[in-house]
Formats: sequence, structure tokens, C-alpha cells
Amino acid sequence: MLARCESVALIGIDAVPVVVEVDSRGGIPKVLLVGLPDAAVKEAQDRIFVALRNSGLEWPRGRVTISLAPSDLRKQGSHYDLPIALAILAASEQLPARLLEDFAVLGELSLDGSLRAVPGVLSAAMGARASGKSGLLVPLANGPEAAVVAGLKVFAVDSLAAAVDFLNGRLAVDPVPHHTSGLSLEAPEYEVDFADVKGQDHVKRALEVAAAGAHNVLLVGPPGAGKTMLARRLATILPPLTSDEALETSRIYSVAGMIPAGQSLVATRPFRSPHHTVSNAGLVGGGGVPRPGEVSLAHNGVLFLDELLEFKREVLDVMRQPLEDGHVTISRASGSLSYPSRFMLVAAMNPSPSGDFLDPYKATRSQMQAQERYLARLSGPLLDRIDMHIEVPPLSKQELLDRPRGEASAAIRLRVAMARERQQRRFKGTKVHHNAAMSSRHLRQHCKLGPDAGALLQTAIDQFGLSARAYDRILKLSRTIADLDGQDEIAVPHVAEAIQYRSLDRKLWRG
Repeated sequence: MLARCESVALIGIDAVPVVVEVDSRGGIPKVLLVGLPDAAVKEAQDRIFVALRNSGLEWPRGRVTISLAPSDLRKQGSHYDLPIALAILAASEQLPARLLEDFAVLGELSLDGSLRAVPGVLSAAMGARASGKSGLLVPLANGPEAAVVAGLKVFAVDSLAAAVDFLNGRLAVDPVPHHTSGLSLEAPEYEVDFADVKGQDHVKRALEVAAAGAHNVLLVGPPGAGKTMLARRLATILPPLTSDEALETSRIYSVAGMIPAGQSLVATRPFRSPHHTVSNAGLVGGGGVPRPGEVSLAHNGVLFLDELLEFKREVLDVMRQPLEDGHVTISRASGSLSYPSRFMLVAAMNPSPSGDFLDPYKATRSQMQAQERYLARLSGPLLDRIDMHIEVPPLSKQELLDRPRGEASAAIRLRVAMARERQQRRFKGTKVHHNAAMSSRHLRQHCKLGPDAGALLQTAIDQFGLSARAYDRILKLSRTIADLDGQDEIAVPHVAEAIQYRSLDRKLWRG
């Protein structure tokens, strides 16, 4: 007898329908599995055989042919266990085949017949709804995550036997209520706060400007100055996630199997801080079984690269495409897939091999040459994509002894959110969402300078020898500072503040 059960395949963060077809008939006992299965899918038949026996069910006698369609799409993962098992039971008439018609099914089987959670359930639920299925059958642990998707009945069971009894009508299972458990977008909760930071008021202000315009930041200072502490608090002043952003971010974490325990969605801006030994695939995604990398896990949040110059140059260079395009494309012989990767980059580094800023009038020639070789390890094209270079000096003894009296993140976040709202109105109807993404056309349209502001910028270019890229960065920063000030016109104070965020151009990179 022929039976069918529908499941999904994950392509990036998207789900496409996969039909599991099973034909069971007499003859010499043999199992044939076709449809480009990977190793995990090939092993499914052994898990299913034992799970059926331990659940009081029977593996059909004779020849069993299992097909996963479409046959030109590689099937990866263990979530095909449950749909294959149910299709086998339907083909051997232990389960009416018509009961599977309205469901999409996924789940991994243990040898005792219990069901384990699988990654990608959020995307699978969205794919099932898009394909017209009225119900989704998943492991019990995946129920809350799948129930985020409205318009789809989610049924969660803990075992193969429970799934069979539910489909046969012998076990009553209520749909998991549609909810967003653990999600509070309007008042996100973070474990850190800017109020904890001692001193460094100018760096806090710079990070506020960066958050308001989604500008990438480079923090330069000696060890112990507080670069990491400040960077970890940047996500706390970003505007709350919108519902669309929370859903898209959660889909990435779902595919990676990293949805926080007890939550159905990611409720706060991600903060990712990979170690400098990270590989290319670890940073941008990929691997034998492609997975999202750190740049995608930081989507809609912050990617922090501490000790920037300790990262391999080729690793940093592969990050240029996601910084520019907002997504990562991973190409394989079997096809291509894409992960979103719109994030704010915050990098931290020491100014010299010794860790301190060198005085060009006191440093020896060998020290200056060592510093030049040290800084040359930073890729020029990557540096071009960083708007703000901020000096982070060490704290004084008095600042270390004083109790922190900084402004709370919630107060800063309100100002940042208001500036972002101005930008959304300005760029409505375009693909640009914040000032950092402005093109040359947008700069001409939205960053016009008055005579005094223009003269100040020209003086800075002549005096500091700023490059053309620095000129564009200053215009973008000036626009953001004016937005924080609630002004449509860019004035002299806005340009003056923006110039200081590029002062390290001459001090370190000479232009």
C-alpha cells in the first residue's frame, strides 16, 4: 500500500514542503530509501525500526520503499524520523492514511519511541501554513515555539505511540495555544546597564550616536579601559525589536537550535562576541551541514569583535559582504542558501603592540615601525565600513574609586528610538532604514550643510588631512547627531561633534 506524509526541508531560514512517500508490499524483506538523504536521514530507518518495536507497533514485512520528494533537494537532519514512521504505519495499514492529509509532521525519534526536539520548528510552522496545511504535529518541547505562528493548529506529543493514538482518535490532544511566551518587546530586559559604567562619558555619548544611526564603531584603547564593558551595553540602548524583527531573528535562532529555554521568540537585541580563533564558517556560516554563523546570529543586534587584530585577516575579509549587503550567501555544489545578517559591528583593539597610545615625539623609531606593522594587519576595506573611531582612555584613580553615576540604558534608549523614528519617516518607501546605510544620493538629499557648517568641515579636512571616505562618514554622523537633537538642519555643533569621531584617522592611520 502507498501512503504519504508531509514534512519540510530547511533552506537557510526558509522551509519548503517535502513529501514522504512509503510503499509497503510483500516480497523479500528490504528497505530502500531514496531522495538525496544525508547520513542522519539514512540512519532514520534503524531508529524507526527499534522505536516501532518499543512502542508496541510493527515494522511491515516485505519490501519497503521510502521516497523523499522532491528528489533533487538534499534532505538533512533528523526531523524526518516521525513523518517516515507515520507514513510506514499508514502504508502497513496500522494507521488510516487519510488522517495524515491535513498535517505537516516533524520530530526526532529516540529508540524507546519518545520524541526529541528538533531545530527549525518556527520556520517549519510558517512553511506549513504557507503550503495550506491546517495542522502541525511536533515534539512536545517544540510546541510553544511552533505556536507563535497564527492560523495554524499545533499539536505537540511526547512519543510515537502518543502521535498514533492522537491520529487514531484514541488520545485527546488540545492545540497548543497561540502565544508569545516570554516575549516583551516594549520593555526588553537586559542583565547589564549603562548605569553601571564609571566615567567614559564621551564614549557613552559616542555609542548613543552609533545606536541612533546604526553606525559601526571601532573602540581603541589600552587594556582595562572598559572597551568590552561599554560594548556589551550597546544592545541595551538600541530600540526594542519590532514584531517582524523578533520573528526574523527567532527564525535564525530556531534553525540553529538556540531559542532560549522557556521562550518562544527572541525578545531582546542579540549580542554576539565570537573568540578571535573563530573560523570563516563560524563567523559567516557554512560547514558540511550549513548553519548560521555569528554574523547571522547577531542579526538585528550587535556583533562585537574584541581584540580585533588577533582575528585572522582572511576571517575579517569574509565579513565584508554581509556588512555591505545585509545577508550571507553560502554556495555549495548542491545549491545556494542565504541567511540575513544586518547587524551593528563594534570592534575593540589596542592602539599599539604595547597596548598604549604612542607619543610620536617621544617614541623611538623602532616603536613607531612596530606600531605601523601592527595597524597594517587591519584590512583597509573593512576599516572603510566603520564610521566611528573612538579613543577609550584608561580611567583615573578618582573615577575608579567613585560609584557609577551614569544614565540608565532605558533613558538613552528613548532618545535613540526617537532618532530612529525620524529616520524611518525620512527614508519611508526606500530600502534604507537608518543613516549609516545612506548612499551618495541620500547624502546629497538629506545632508546639506549651511555655509558655517560647510566651512567648519572644510577646515577639518584641510587641517587633519581627512580622506574622501572620512568626509562621507562625517556627513552621516552629523545627520544622526542632528536627529538626536530633533533638528532637520545640520548645524555647526553637529558637524563639530561628528569630526571628533574621526580624529583617530590622522592619529593612527594618517588619513
